[in-house]
Amino acid sequence: MAADINIYNPATLGAPLGQYTHVTRVKANEFLFIAGMLSANPAGEIIGIDDFDAQCGQVFANIEAALESAGAGFANVVQFTTYLVSSQDIPKFMAYRLREFPRLFPDGVYPPNTLLVIDRLVQEPFLVEVQTIAAL
Repeated sequence: MAADINIYNPATLGAPLGQYTHVTRVKANEFLFIAGMLSANPAGEIIGIDDFDAQCGQVFANIEAALESAGAGFANVVQFTTYLVSSQDIPKFMAYRLREFPRLFPDGVYPPNTLLVIDRLVQEPFLVEVQTIAAL
């Protein structure tokens, strides 16, 4: 049985403030919990030091690789949690999503995303981390 994923915005909550949806209802046999992905390549090298956009690109490439390892794709994503180390990067993150999410989610339905600004990530050069939950 494939996951039954219904992503929607209840009228009682109003429109989201960005490219996400308020609610995901899921019926699934399995869930995939992906640790927060950073902008490190398979060799452990940091990609995009001081380049927020490049880091986002590597983060989402890593998420895609993790999804593919389980035979899944972005259509299986039911929630993101995003961590930024600077509130000044929120507009950059929103711009990245506006540009890239139509490709990753061609149906135009974007999963819920919680965005948090924190003091730092595991290593100082990292600017963004995204944790993912998917349903299989």
